[in-house]
Parts: sequence; structure tokens; C-alpha cells
Amino acid sequence: MSHIVEIKTEVRDEQAVLAACSRLKLPQPTLRIAKLFSASAAGLCVDLPDWRYPLVCELKTGRLSYDNYNGHWGEQRELNRFLQGYAVEKAKLEARKKGHTCFETHLEDGSIKVTVRVGGAA
Repeated sequence: MSHIVEIKTEVRDEQAVLAACSRLKLPQPTLRIAKLFSASAAGLCVDLPDWRYPLVCELKTGRLSYDNYNGHWGEQRELNRFLQGYAVEKAKLEARKKGHTCFETHLEDGSIKVTVRVGGAA
């Protein structure tokens, strides 16, 4: 039986952040205090393509700090790609922890369907 699940993404898992960066061929994120335009933020910093300032993932709260100046200092689509990659990697990590197998299907609209087989049977 199939189920459709919608996921609201909170970025809290370091392994999933690392996996998302790897899948998107981004530099490895680093724990640091990052300078944004008019503030600073501490957390796991992800350097998105052509962004002036990093995306800062505060893993304990799930909060994201960034300043892309409404797209002038970084394209929103890069943040969206990261969040999609994070959500897919987090879902796969959680499924595998429970002994399930999973695979991805990339859809024409740019979304990704993650199929989880309960019990590991492929």
C-alpha cells in the first residue's frame, strides 16, 4: 500500500546536511560563526553557489540563518535545492535506521519521489 507524505523541513541532522552537500557537490560544511550582512550566526555553515554569505544551520533549533538580500546576493533556487536534498537524505537515513530500503525517482517537475520498502525487501 502506498502513502503520500508531506514533510516540513527543519535542518537538525548533521549527517543529512553532509549528505545533501555531497549530493549537490557543495563544499563540505563547517561549524563556525559566520558573518552575515548586518549580523553573525553560529552553526553548520553551507556555502551555496554564488551566494555572498553562507547558509547557517543551527542544528539544535532547526533554524536557518542567511542573507541573500531577496535574491540579489544569492538565488533562492539554490536554497530550495539544498532543502530538497536535505529532506531526501534525512528521509533515507531514517528509513535505513529502521532496516528499510529506499530509492529515488526524479520527476519531470523537479521534485523527487522517495520510495521506502518496509523490511528491506527490494
